[in-house]
Formats: sequence, C-alpha cells, structure tokens
Amino acid sequence: MTRFSKRSARSLLSSFALFLISVTLTIGCSNPASNMQTSTNPGSQAASPAAGQVRLGFSAWPGWFPWQVSQEKGIFQQNNVSVDLKWFDGYLESINTLTAGQIDANSQTLGDTVSSMTGGADQVIVLVNDNSTGNDKVIVRDGINSVADLKGKKVAAEEGTVDHFLLLQGLRKAGLSPKDIQFVPLETGKAAAAFVGGQVDAVAVFAPFTTQALKRSGSKELFSSKEFPGAISDHLVFTRKFVDANPDKVQAMVDSWFATIDFINANSDAAIAIMAKRAGVSVEDYKQYADGTKIFTIAENLKAFQPGNDMTSLSFAATEMSKFLTEVGLAKSAPDTSKLLDDRFVKAYAQKAQKA
Repeated sequence: MTRFSKRSARSLLSSFALFLISVTLTIGCSNPASNMQTSTNPGSQAASPAAGQVRLGFSAWPGWFPWQVSQEKGIFQQNNVSVDLKWFDGYLESINTLTAGQIDANSQTLGDTVSSMTGGADQVIVLVNDNSTGNDKVIVRDGINSVADLKGKKVAAEEGTVDHFLLLQGLRKAGLSPKDIQFVPLETGKAAAAFVGGQVDAVAVFAPFTTQALKRSGSKELFSSKEFPGAISDHLVFTRKFVDANPDKVQAMVDSWFATIDFINANSDAAIAIMAKRAGVSVEDYKQYADGTKIFTIAENLKAFQPGNDMTSLSFAATEMSKFLTEVGLAKSAPDTSKLLDDRFVKAYAQKAQKA
C-alpha cells in the first residue's frame, strides 16, 4: 500500500470518494528528518543482534521519536530488556526490513501493516503510539489561497504515502480530482526540497519535513490531517514469530513505552532536546509539533483495541483497510486481520499501573 501507481490512486477516488473522506488512510509517515540522507542499502542496518536483544526499527515521525528518549535515558534497561534501536533514514526501508525478518519490531502505520500482510507477512500490533492531528500537511506557495487554486499547479508528494492520500482527500473535498493537478511523485525529503527550491507549487509532507517546506518565503499551510481526524494511526508492530517466542520481551517493550511517556511528561525540556536532535530540528521547531501528534494514553490504547463500528476501533479500521486494498487492486483477496491485534500487553500494563 506504500507504492500506489497514479492510476491506482485515481481509480481510488472514482470508486471510493466518500470512503477517502471518512476512512482511515493509514499509509505511512515516511522517511527521515530534513537534514538526513536516505539509505540506499535496504536492510543494511539490520545486522545480527546480540543474544536476547530486541531489534526495534523507527524513523522520522514525532510519534516515534520517544524511542530515542527510551534509549538515552536507560528506560529499556530499567524494564529489563536489551534493545538494538535501529534508525532508518527511509521509512519504507524499515517496513521492508521487518517484513524480511531482519528486525523484530518496527514503528509503522496500520495501513502499511495490513498492506504487508497482503504480501504474506505475519505481523502483530501490540501498541498504539499516536494519531496524527495536524503534523501531516499540504503546504503551498504564495498566491495559492484555496484548494481550488491548486488546479493546474505542480504538487509534489511521495506517491502512496499518507501525505499523498491526505492530498487526495483534500482535492476530493473541494470537488477536484487528481487529474486537475500536475502531480510530481518525489520521495518526501526531495519533495520538500523541490518545493523550497521553487520547482513545484505545493507539497504534501509530514513533520519534520513540514519545517523544511515552510522555510520557503511566503509559503503556508493549506490544510492538514487536523481536518481529517482519526485518519492516521501509528503503532509498535512485531513479527508474530517474535511475539510467540518472547512475550516477556514484548511486554517489557510496551512497559518501556509508557514509562518513556511518563518521563517525557515529567521532564519535557530534557526529552524535547533529545527528540529534536534526533529529528534534526531546533527545540523551538520541535515544540511546534506538539499539537499535531496525539500520543495515546493507556486508556486510549485500551479503547482502540476494543471492537467497534467506526474508525476509532482498530479491528474495524483493519477490516475496512483490507476491503480497500482489494477494491483498488492492490491485493487479490482481503488479508485475514482477525489475529492482527494483540492487546494482552497493553492490558497487562494497565493492570500493573492500576495497582501501583
């Protein structure tokens, strides 16, 4: 689901116009911080781990930078788990590395996880990190003041990622179609650079690339994921093989995540400094991301794992995403998502927290 062709994306709009407006299009929060280079050797960072280590992948997204805090503040060790934390300059590379079994866990979206399952991957979501509430944006040059003004303009985005689909949703809501713009498919970092360089009129990117894009004189946000609530969820995803063999380590990872969020809440200045450095942006720039990413509490995690009939329920969202993949021709048949979610680790943490 990460690499749609333009034809598939356009077909999506004609077949699923309303679906795009209301359904979770959790495709990917891809790629690196604005001053980093994309790796050209997929899986190169996935060397053999030390005995007993958990190999965890993450990439540039505000909802995943807390893992850097976990590492630097010894929170993994405090929870008795050894972690080989692997930074990926390219989000897509991290997905492929997990699918290949070269890491044990990854930070990725619901949509990309379901998409991986269509190719035969056996993966498990054990935690909700966050929802995007504005950190995915469509940014435009001076003189473009409405979505209608995008007609005939050059608009860049990484094809098939969440920001491409955010763009499509915005177009549809304004009564436009993909063929009304000149779509320029570029990797996210290159898309932001092309916009700053004046090569395109608009760009769809996620934080921290939003900071880079907004450096263009006269540029501004046209719309964001804030206008499409619940559209982008991000998760801690393990291979099923690892979960079955190491439930104690999975529990320790979930415990570490919530301990990290507690640390960030109690020590915001120190934590933000760590996350801003990993993001490659200033502390002040990083603080601007706060309202654009909703970090899930334990209560919100428990609720998300419950069955439901709207997109706030992960099981409902996964089923709808499976249908979506099939309808647009990206999967021959809908994958079985009945075993995708495993809430026992979140529940166990909640019980421990309640007793504490």
